[in-house]
Amino acid sequence: MKIEEDIKLDYGDVLIRPKRTTLTSRSDVNLERTIKFPLSKQTWTGIPIIAANMDTIGTYSVYKVLSKFKIITAFHKFYDVENYKNMKKEGLNPDYFMVSTGISDHNFEKLKNIIEAIDVKFICIDIANGYMEKLVAFCKKVREHFPDKIIVAGNVVTREITEELILQGRVDIVKVGIGPGSACLTRTQTGIGMPQLSAINECADAAHGVNGYIIGDGGITCPGDVSKGLGAGADFIMIGGRFSGHDENPGDIVEENGNKYKFFYGMSSETAMNKHFGKMENYRSSEGRTVKIKYKGPLENTVNDYLGGIRSTCTYINAGEIKNIPKCCTFVRVNRQLNTIYS
Repeated sequence: MKIEEDIKLDYGDVLIRPKRTTLTSRSDVNLERTIKFPLSKQTWTGIPIIAANMDTIGTYSVYKVLSKFKIITAFHKFYDVENYKNMKKEGLNPDYFMVSTGISDHNFEKLKNIIEAIDVKFICIDIANGYMEKLVAFCKKVREHFPDKIIVAGNVVTREITEELILQGRVDIVKVGIGPGSACLTRTQTGIGMPQLSAINECADAAHGVNGYIIGDGGITCPGDVSKGLGAGADFIMIGGRFSGHDENPGDIVEENGNKYKFFYGMSSETAMNKHFGKMENYRSSEGRTVKIKYKGPLENTVNDYLGGIRSTCTYINAGEIKNIPKCCTFVRVNRQLNTIYS
């Protein structure tokens, strides 16, 4: 029996240690950063947060809000060429959206058609199990056909496959996270995963050593978690559930006992399988949950709350720019981080 004895940490296991700062206001903090990608030779500038490519999150309505903040929306993979053409008519800035794809031959043909129809900068090759050999081969094929695109691939949680995706698959960014999402049941159903803070730390170290980047995908419960993920080495943070429940998310508002709700579900859930494929095959189980989220109003309010929290983190650790959070960040292990008496 093989056991790794060192303790792996999640966001709730740590706090960030404050330190002397020369910053006097949150307004002094620059949340934009510029990243140069060696493989695609592309440069990107914006706030390094990404809306998850889930069909209740990665939508054009969400993009319209987030792009104003220079935040990226990863569109869900069920948009077709006609959908993208319609979006193009309304306005699409390639700096602030990703086209998502699976790894089948059909997916590849669809991706080619989309890229012929619209201007695309980011391609997100997205499968739940990033440890399949086929993923690396598919990434190589996409790089050969689209050498100038910024290619994202995942999901993984360990050093070796992060390096392989960058060195062999020729991807620019590796997406990190298995099981931390609020609508994810992978850990329950399979026993697979890695606490997100440690996964980010390990994969970021591996990626940065071979001139790549990572996205910390999942596990965000509050603005402080975004700061912790960035502090652990993530170049981008992907958010799903915390961007749900708003006016811009699809679905009707449901009223129960005087409260308003909207529904949010994982892309491996039975809800998603039934919606997009007509059924859930009997050889698989649901690895996502369907969640009733309290209605939150405009998405812009949540975005401002999160950006304000990150700016405040920066003022506590003397990070004048978001890119400086990792080098200004020291974590402390905690047994409890919140007083929950009134929660």
